[in-house]
Amino acid sequence: MSPQEVAERSRSIIDEIERVIVGKRSTVSKAVLTLLCGGHLLIEDIPGVGKTTLAKAIARCIGGDFRRIQFTPDLLPSDITGGAIYNQKEGEFQFRPGPIFGNVVLADEINRATPKTQSALLEAMEEDQVTTEGETRNLPRPFFVIATQNAIEMTGTYPLPEAQLDRFFARLSLGYPDMAHETEILDRQQTSHPIDLTRPVIKLSELEDMQDAIRHVFVHETVKKYIVEVVRATRESSLLLMGASPRGSLHLMRAAQANAAMNGSEYVRPDDVKAVASAVLAHRVLPRAELRAKGQSTEDVIERILGQVAAPVPVG
Repeated sequence: MSPQEVAERSRSIIDEIERVIVGKRSTVSKAVLTLLCGGHLLIEDIPGVGKTTLAKAIARCIGGDFRRIQFTPDLLPSDITGGAIYNQKEGEFQFRPGPIFGNVVLADEINRATPKTQSALLEAMEEDQVTTEGETRNLPRPFFVIATQNAIEMTGTYPLPEAQLDRFFARLSLGYPDMAHETEILDRQQTSHPIDLTRPVIKLSELEDMQDAIRHVFVHETVKKYIVEVVRATRESSLLLMGASPRGSLHLMRAAQANAAMNGSEYVRPDDVKAVASAVLAHRVLPRAELRAKGQSTEDVIERILGQVAAPVPVG
């Protein structure tokens, strides 16, 4: 599949999702980009801005199986992965798959579950498989986790450790709509919900072809060096206790490839790197106390680094 075909199909997905998620095209585009990269998405936001609706819309657009897991303090790992149930008729234990066996899995309020339960997602997110009852089982392909957490209400929650945050390809926030778009939401949902009309615009097999095509988008050596310099700058920043890992470099390159392909380009430009850097890197770094005291975010640090690291002259 060519980058032009990737651009056409991704635009169709985004347009269809925008029938439901109004006025958030940039955020929707990055969510679709994460899907095309084969990564997983963390959404930090307040309740009621459309996180669940976004996950459902993505699943419907690709014709995939949607599953939702509500994370609570009493949720067990087996509630996610599934387990063996005794079948009296057959006289034996049989495995019953848990809700993790879906194409698009919404892990709602993931930070409300215990670290042990949170860790049940680690193998699934990293390896596209789960191990239960001593047996390893492959998850459906494609497999896309969208985890949500409320960054405001932290009482009774278990913050995600850095090791688990690093496994999320990108972190996004939907935020409040502006007045015009919020009024449009009222108009669209006065009699019915637009999600009921959302239709598949691609097949699952086409999505896998798109994911494969993105990996073949050309990345010049100077752009690879630029990516590494940006990531290394996070490790040297006086505003950060911890910088991004080499996994961050890999994911930043893959995101830049996807951004290029979604715009119909056959090679990555420095602007592609800049367009996705905050979403891919900001959750992988650990801020110092003075950064919070100044009311600044890790996204602000990433943007500052992008302004300081010299970008190579575009190739081609």
